[in-house]
Amino acid sequence: MNTQEIVDVLLSGGIVVIRTDTIYGIIARASDRKAVEKVYTAKHRDPDKQCIVLISDAASVPAHAELIEFYSQAEKLPTSVVVPVSDEPAWIVRGGDSVAYRIVRNELLKKITERVGPVIAPSANPEGKMPARSIAEAKKYFGDLVDLYIDGGEVPRTVHASQIVRVNKDGTVDHLR
Repeated sequence: MNTQEIVDVLLSGGIVVIRTDTIYGIIARASDRKAVEKVYTAKHRDPDKQCIVLISDAASVPAHAELIEFYSQAEKLPTSVVVPVSDEPAWIVRGGDSVAYRIVRNELLKKITERVGPVIAPSANPEGKMPARSIAEAKKYFGDLVDLYIDGGEVPRTVHASQIVRVNKDGTVDHLR
């Protein structure tokens, strides 16, 4: 697969279905409002529901880098860290007071986020349906609504979404998933 092709699609406002560290996700650049809305439209996603933001490293979120780094250590399961809002745009925050970030471990996706910046990455399925476990399933769900599909193989039934922890303003931690 050609990393440059994926980068080009994302930089031009497109959306991509790709295997993440866990399951298939439908990604768009977090800084591109129109692309983010394209994901919401394709998924029929509740417009008030936030998406997890994938980042290449904790330095991508200076206000919470230390916390994100701590909960993203390699020996831990892939973990999305929910932190209080800092300077994220309205189309990411969606009226909430926190945002979930996950440092990417998947090498291809890490290269992509290093080049295009943070990406939103909800699971590759319409709201209320099971996440796609293959590119064929994703294509059935989305067809031409997605600009590019990257086949990362079948997702085993034993693989599930990332764990999620929320770090509250008072420093307490809630394990959400």
